Amino acid sequence: MESHTLYYDTITRLTTAISQCKDPEEVALITAEAVKTAFQAKGCSVFLVDRETRELGLVASSGLSREYLEKGPIHFMQTIQEAKDAVPIAIYDVMDDPRIEYPKEAKKEGISSLLGVPIISQNKIIGALRIYTAKPWEFSFNDISMAQAVALICGMAMEMCRMHKGYKTSIEILKNMRGKDSYTSNKWTPFEGVPKSVGQSICDY
Repeated sequence: MESHTLYYDTITRLTTAISQCKDPEEVALITAEAVKTAFQAKGCSVFLVDRETRELGLVASSGLSREYLEKGPIHFMQTIQEAKDAVPIAIYDVMDDPRIEYPKEAKKEGISSLLGVPIISQNKIIGALRIYTAKPWEFSFNDISMAQAVALICGMAMEMCRMHKGYKTSIEILKNMRGKDSYTSNKWTPFEGVPKSVGQSICDY
């Protein structure tokens, strides 16, 4: 894929956009759309790993048909090696590579080549970002580096959104447990320690 002068501009715009997000799905959608545009690709998808089913669940996609997106489950241990081994995977011909779980569906969708990179957060693989092209492409080092940088930003942003949601939930739980009438402060006030038998108001002094 030819080098794009918009790479750095894309990262800047993407970082600015997702820094204002508070929902992981919104981060994923913005990422997919930005990558598709920057790479001038056919499409882009963002997946997250379901630790219970060991499948990669689609979170957001841009440029791909619903039929292709609903082609079937993607097994974490059998395909998408970028999410399993934490290394980029560049596939020149999706019809001639055993790592592609649905080659016929990819051909029908008009996909020729694929670049996949892991999404990592706190040193853990949480998903994968995939870029699809309509024409056969040999992905360059710059292409792969760009995709890895975007995936890293996406992973950090989604983790921040998750922490933000958890923080808000914790605050709401504490508020409900405490109640409005049970609020107490640990701060010392001038009224503390004044005997109840004192008849004069403190304002009289």
